Parts: sequence; C-alpha cells; structure tokens
Amino acid sequence: MKDIIASIDQHIIQWSITIGLVLLLLILRSVIIKAITKHALKNNTDKSRAIYIKKLINVTLVVLFASLIGSIWEISVKGLSLYFASIFTVVGVGLFATWSVLSNMTASIVLFFFFPYRIGDKVRIIDGDYSVEGQISDITLFYLEIKGENNQSYTYPNNLAIQKAISKIKG
Repeated sequence: MKDIIASIDQHIIQWSITIGLVLLLLILRSVIIKAITKHALKNNTDKSRAIYIKKLINVTLVVLFASLIGSIWEISVKGLSLYFASIFTVVGVGLFATWSVLSNMTASIVLFFFFPYRIGDKVRIIDGDYSVEGQISDITLFYLEIKGENNQSYTYPNNLAIQKAISKIKG
C-alpha cells in the first residue's frame, strides 16, 4: 500500500495536469459543438453537414489532447520508434495517394462555415470544359452532389468547389 501511495505522490502533478486537460477537452469540445450547432441552425445548414464537421473537430481535439497528455507523462518515442516508422511508412504512402481526401475534408469545413449556397439552390460551377449546372442535392464531407438536367447526378469535389467560380441560377 505504501508503494502505491509513494507512486501517486511522485506523479501527483502529472495526474493533476492530466485531469485538468481531460476537463479542458470536455469543456472545449462542448463549446465548439454548441458553436457549430448554433452556426448550422442560424444558416439553415443540413444536419448531416454539421455532424460531419463535429466528428472531424472531435477527432482532431482528441488527437491533440492525447499528444499533450503523452508529453506530460513523458512517453518516450524511442521505444515506439520501430512501431511508428512502420505505421508512418504505410500511412504515408496511403496519405500521399489519397492527399485529395484530406484536402476535401478540410475544404468541407471551409464550405460549412463560408459557403453561400444551400441544398436546393440551383448553381453553375464554372470550370472551363468541365462546367457543371444543376441543383445542389447534397453537400457531404468529400463532395457536392448536383442533380443536372434529365436527373443526371454529378459529384464535384469540395476542394475544387472552393477554388472555382460558382454562380447561383435564379429560377
């Protein structure tokens, strides 16, 4: 029993900071989720878009706070270097091949907060020979879904949607 008490006494500061960080994570997460929900309601945004953004922010916060807690507890990367090298090699190749996935997810956040068009708006995306015209039927984490004439369905990547000119068609 004395060993357990001595161990706890040794690490009391680390335990305190860890508990504080967990509480901060919970509070920060709650505030951010409320802000996203408020923004979505204010701008009449589709619920599924808000859910995507909440999940993405939540994962980012958890990874950030896990890294902070790991550094507080002085988790050595030296012991995990072989493990991390293997993981980073596999993930690095995968992320390099799917860089556009991350780009689309980031663009999705930008579209959530700053995109002036909503589901149901009729738009024209001006992209040279690849221009698209139709009604926005969905805005997902990776692409805009647009229904064109004759019920054709187009998907347009989010990262391109923030780069190209988009005009609203009245009517």
